[in-house]
Amino acid sequence: MSDAIVRVTDGRFGYRGQVAVEAGLLVARGEVVALVGPNGSGKTTLVKGILGLCERLGGEVELFGGQLHDRGRVGYVPQRQQAAGPIPATVREVVTSGRLACSGLGRRMRGADRQAIDDAIAAVGLADRTGAPVATLSGGQQRRALVARALAGRAEVLFLDEPLAGVDRSSRQALAGIMAELVDAGTTIVVVLHELGPLAPLITRVARLEAGAIVSDGPPEHTPAEVLGHGDEDPHPVSEPTRGVGPWP
Repeated sequence: MSDAIVRVTDGRFGYRGQVAVEAGLLVARGEVVALVGPNGSGKTTLVKGILGLCERLGGEVELFGGQLHDRGRVGYVPQRQQAAGPIPATVREVVTSGRLACSGLGRRMRGADRQAIDDAIAAVGLADRTGAPVATLSGGQQRRALVARALAGRAEVLFLDEPLAGVDRSSRQALAGIMAELVDAGTTIVVVLHELGPLAPLITRVARLEAGAIVSDGPPEHTPAEVLGHGDEDPHPVSEPTRGVGPWP
C-alpha cells in the first residue's frame, strides 16, 4: 500500500508498561476505516497509540510515510469529550483553538486562518451558532463543534472516537451527513464505533478487535450483522482509560 496515510507495524500499546493492544494496521488515502469490537477490546487504545497518546511499547507507527511534524494534518475528536468546559467559550472560539494548534499560538491570525475557521463551522452546520456559548448547545451540536475544531486545521485524516455516542437520532444523522461530505472531499477517516449504524454506507473497511488484537479486517459486507446496527440507540462507551499523553487536545 504505497499511498498509506497510517502504517502501524507490529504495534504494541498500553499504559504503565502493560501492553493492552498488539496490532498492525494500514490505512490508505481516502479510506474510511471503522474499528469495532466489544467494550475493552482495545479500539481506543489503538487510536491513542497511533497518535502518541498512550505508551508505545514496541513496533513502529508512521503517518504520511514517516514521523509527523505538521500536527495540523491530523484531526482528533476524543471519545465522549464535550466542547463545553469550565471556561466559557463560543463555538467560534472552540473552533479557533483548533486552527491555532496547527498554525502556532504566537502567530497573528490571517485571512486564510479566519476563512478556514468559517469553512469548518459551516461544514458542520453551525454557521448560525457561531457566537453561541458552547454550553448552550445540545450534545450533538457540541460533537459537531469538536469535529469543526479538527477541520479548522485543514486535517487530511480524522480520528473519531465514538462520534455518535451520547447524541440523539437527528444529531447522529447530521454527523453522518457531515462525514459523507468530508469523504467526498477526500478526507481519510479512522472511526471507533460500537456499531456502524448510519455510517455504514461510508465505511470502506472494518477492523474488528477482540482482547487487544485485530481478529478480522475486511470490507463491510463481511461484517457480522450485529455490528452493522441501525443507529437508533446510543452505544455504550468503551471501558478503556481515557487519559493519555501528548500534544493532542
